[in-house]
Amino acid sequence: MASAEQATGKTGHKNEKIGEVVSTKMTKTIVVEVTRRSAHPVYKRIVNKRKKFYAHDEEATAKPGDIVRIIECRPLSKLKRWRLVEVVRRAAQVGAQPKELDKVS
Repeated sequence: MASAEQATGKTGHKNEKIGEVVSTKMTKTIVVEVTRRSAHPVYKRIVNKRKKFYAHDEEATAKPGDIVRIIECRPLSKLKRWRLVEVVRRAAQVGAQPKELDKVS
């Protein structure tokens, strides 16, 4: 079967999702929230639906607020079935230094 895939040039691709990192409190694990828009079955109004996925982040590169791409993989733990592929967009790091807050005009 592998030779048939190589002959046609088509390989099995896994499910990918793009979402926002909401938590990095666990070691080598991030929580990614994926938002999708769909029509309500009865009222036909567009509603946002959210789902959280636990993803493996080996190098701890993702930070909260980042937009990331995750891909399906084998089960890594009870909840983790996804792996971080790349950080699509970094979150804006807005923060004041503690010494700047002490200055009074």
